[in-house]
Amino acid sequence: MGLRFWILLFMMVLVPASGHCRSTAFGTSIYDPGHLKPRDSLLKVKVGDMAMDFTLPALSGDRVGPGQFRGEKNVVLTFIPAAWTPVCSDQWPGYNIAKPLFDRHDAVLLGISVDSRASLHAWTQAMGGLWFDVLSDFWPHGRVADAFGILRHDGTAERAIIIIDKKGVIRFIHVSDINRRPDLGMIIKALESITP
Repeated sequence: MGLRFWILLFMMVLVPASGHCRSTAFGTSIYDPGHLKPRDSLLKVKVGDMAMDFTLPALSGDRVGPGQFRGEKNVVLTFIPAAWTPVCSDQWPGYNIAKPLFDRHDAVLLGISVDSRASLHAWTQAMGGLWFDVLSDFWPHGRVADAFGILRHDGTAERAIIIIDKKGVIRFIHVSDINRRPDLGMIIKALESITP
């Protein structure tokens, strides 16, 4: 059994998708908003659409967006509602151990949150760092999330995965119940379907 099997087993079985197994490293820093309305937006894009081109400020100090990878990489956009919350604090660190799976499918991951760069910097440092670019959709507040139709009425983004192929076409959209972490296996299967 290969590395892929063990990573998927870990992510799908040993780490429940409910997100209630967060690291104790955060101590009392994590804000628990309680159970939220599972979904609170209407998509403005669909599979088969050309993805809009945008750039956002990244923690690296650069402006980063999916258009930079056109012709070279598949792009997985992972939108989260807010830093310093339980499910988000499990979701993104989980992608660290799955990096070989993204590499195998010629995919780059871009994490997007409506939080400020300062908050995202402190949060990702508390998590021990992430291998992928983290982008701030803070100002104009939620502009990119709103353009995709995943900005909630409270100003946070939905928990969403959008996969864009190398040609810039949206090939997969999944808006999760905001209270649950998206299944890694679902993301990998979507990438397998677009990777020759």
